[in-house]
Amino acid sequence: MHSIDWAALTRLRQAFLDGTAGAKDYWRSESDLASYDATFGQRIRWKWDFVLGELKRRNWQPPAGNVLDWGCGTGVASRAFLRHFGTAALSKLYLSDRSPLAMQFAARQLDPSIPVWLEAKPGPAEVILLSHVLTELSPAVLEELLLLARQATAVIWVEPGTFAVSRQLIALRERLRGAFQLVAPCPHQAACGMLAAGNERHWCHFFAPSPPEVFTNGDWARFGKLAGIDLRSLPVSYLVLDQQPVAVTESVRALGRARVYKAHALVLECTAAGVRERRVTKRESPALFRQLRKNKIP
Repeated sequence: MHSIDWAALTRLRQAFLDGTAGAKDYWRSESDLASYDATFGQRIRWKWDFVLGELKRRNWQPPAGNVLDWGCGTGVASRAFLRHFGTAALSKLYLSDRSPLAMQFAARQLDPSIPVWLEAKPGPAEVILLSHVLTELSPAVLEELLLLARQATAVIWVEPGTFAVSRQLIALRERLRGAFQLVAPCPHQAACGMLAAGNERHWCHFFAPSPPEVFTNGDWARFGKLAGIDLRSLPVSYLVLDQQPVAVTESVRALGRARVYKAHALVLECTAAGVRERRVTKRESPALFRQLRKNKIP
């Protein structure tokens, strides 16, 4: 890790927790941004790596043209996107944030050869990247964002895997699915099964893997205590939309983590028929049961 301003991280965390982060620009200095990028930002990067890796597994490719990192912060989303998909199809990268400090910091983290534009009020782009923004948006700003999203060819939206945020993302999925094909994580194009009666306690989320160094590095241990988080757990909710045709690659998607008991496990599955709980027994499916016991959902 770089030199961390722990006091700045404590202040930023409090703003995120008490819900005031959306009220005004919370970046005060380069130190704020660098410290965030090395800690909270890295955890967000691992989530983006998980999501973008899933897209590559599905053989999805972004459309050529401009890419907009909306609410870019330190630029974690655009850096991950370019690392996974490269720059061959990129015309311009737009970094957009209410904070000039954040846009400038994000731009400096990129290769100088990349054509970068800083835009406080950006126009449409072929690809829009949205990362951890829902908890900071007023209803009016959210509507402006949705208008911008509808003008894109593809949208990649990554958020924390909490119940409240996932439910918000599900509601937005329903508003946008008529204009787009659903690429991921959905295995179908129908209404979200989470909205059916009986599923009110569930939410659509997954767990990205944490790298080994978080368990051996002292700074990460200190960060975990400061943030009050389990470093082993990286819950993520996401939505990927594309106006281009989408090839169906799977009909079932497991959600969250299985509930594992002595002789069986319960797995929440999403299909076109709805969201249902599947019972996996140790006796009938020993290999799958072992995977689930290790928190590995296929």
